[in-house]
Amino acid sequence: MAASTGRTARPGRAPGPGRAKKDAVAAARRPEVRLPPLVPYGGEGLEPDGDYDGVRFEGVDLAEASGPGARFMDCALEGCSLDRTELVRARFIDSVLTGVRGVGTDLAEASLRDVEVVDARLGGVQLHGAVLERVVVRGGKIDYLNLREARLKDVVFEGCVLSEPDFGGAHLVRVEFRDCVLKRADFSAARMESVDLRAAAELDIARGVDRLAGAVISPVQLMELAPVFAAQIGVRVEG
Repeated sequence: MAASTGRTARPGRAPGPGRAKKDAVAAARRPEVRLPPLVPYGGEGLEPDGDYDGVRFEGVDLAEASGPGARFMDCALEGCSLDRTELVRARFIDSVLTGVRGVGTDLAEASLRDVEVVDARLGGVQLHGAVLERVVVRGGKIDYLNLREARLKDVVFEGCVLSEPDFGGAHLVRVEFRDCVLKRADFSAARMESVDLRAAAELDIARGVDRLAGAVISPVQLMELAPVFAAQIGVRVEG
């Protein structure tokens, strides 16, 4: 009789709830903006490195205003014109931008934390090198959004139209596209972690389809993107 080793066989463990959760896409954490009573803005234009705390900008014409390095905390911008407004390295914290409109708004290297952007109508917005954390962009349309080399963490694009957005070299962590339209998007050299594209109403990628590692798409989107994937790896598809 063979001697017993004193060990019992360990049955294989089925994947438990914890292991299943590891395979799921991490959801973006949304901002919870609760504005205090606000003071109406009574000035003209903006000041470089200006400090705006608890201010309501309602229908203010900020076209061509210059406020590089300005800080907006607990602020509301409603129906403001932002044509060619210079807000390089500006900081928006716990603020809501509703119905803002403009072309050529310069927010290069700006910081947006706990911010809601609602029904914006913007074109050529410069957000390259910017940092967005806990931001929701809901409704509206943004043409030629420049987010090159930007860092996006816990960002949700919801029910909006993004025409030719440029995410080249950007780092996206927990970013969701929900019921929004992406037209001719550029993801060249982008890095992605837990990026959820499954609920996008339209997904049109012009460049950077090879950078989707770390993103999740639906089976339908996979079929729609099949020609782009094939072209990327040099496969010719013929009937």
